[in-house]
Amino acid sequence: MALSRTSPSHGPRSADVTGFYDADSGSIQYLVVDPNTKKGALIDVVMGFDPASASLNPAGVEEILRFISSEHVEIEWVLDTHPHADHLMASYFLGQRLGAPNAIGTKIKEIAELWRGLYHLPHGFDPDRDFARLFADGDRFSIGSLPVRVMLSPGHTLGSITYVVGEDAAFVHDTFMQPDVGTARADFPGGSAAELYQSLQAILALPEQTRLFVGHDYGTDYRKQPAWESTVIEQRRHNAHIGGGVGQDAYVDRREARDKSLSLPDRMLHVLQMNLRAGRAPDPEADGESYLKIPLNKF
Repeated sequence: MALSRTSPSHGPRSADVTGFYDADSGSIQYLVVDPNTKKGALIDVVMGFDPASASLNPAGVEEILRFISSEHVEIEWVLDTHPHADHLMASYFLGQRLGAPNAIGTKIKEIAELWRGLYHLPHGFDPDRDFARLFADGDRFSIGSLPVRVMLSPGHTLGSITYVVGEDAAFVHDTFMQPDVGTARADFPGGSAAELYQSLQAILALPEQTRLFVGHDYGTDYRKQPAWESTVIEQRRHNAHIGGGVGQDAYVDRREARDKSLSLPDRMLHVLQMNLRAGRAPDPEADGESYLKIPLNKF
């Protein structure tokens, strides 16, 4: 059973948010529910993937689906914040299973163009085919009766987006970590520490009691249990990288120095080839099997 916690609604324009922790990747997956209508959305759900054997395992997704059924929630959206480098997206699987539209930011088209070159797959990715909706900065939609606003939040990737749901919840993916950890890396192709700083500042401009739900946590030496919820005011005051008003130049220097010490995620070159297809495997070849193409010596 995956670790999960529910952050309850604070009122009629506030969502119930349940986070499900994926230990293999340190990712948090979210179920967002409008308590007024029991309509919901899934955000950044992980499909199990073993990089050693290149095999898929839907057990974690099935566990979340059983929880949804037990809570009598109707899923209206399958959402992702960006094409993840450290886990395989369950977007395509869930869209097929639930009959709900899947969505991501429209700048995935630019990310796909970048990775077409890195993989030497000139016709390898078609986001318009694999996602039902591509959101631009400022787009609005709803989950039940709750309004949702899309914020472009580049830096970790050039096309990452934040979902601001109702009056007091924002899903901030790989921008902030928990306050005691700091912020996310910005060294992947298309990333930028300076752009990430500006995205962090835009999130910090939200109302101070907005609940911020992050994309990853790994615990710390003194905090063994993973955590994923904070508030704007907590991040403004206590974030290890920018709390207290750290300026952009100091932040960029620190972020870039830290990123130079980090290795690539062990799933990155496998899963991005599928995540740019919403988690769908490449088309089967003549033997009926799908294959991944891994570039050598590019990283």
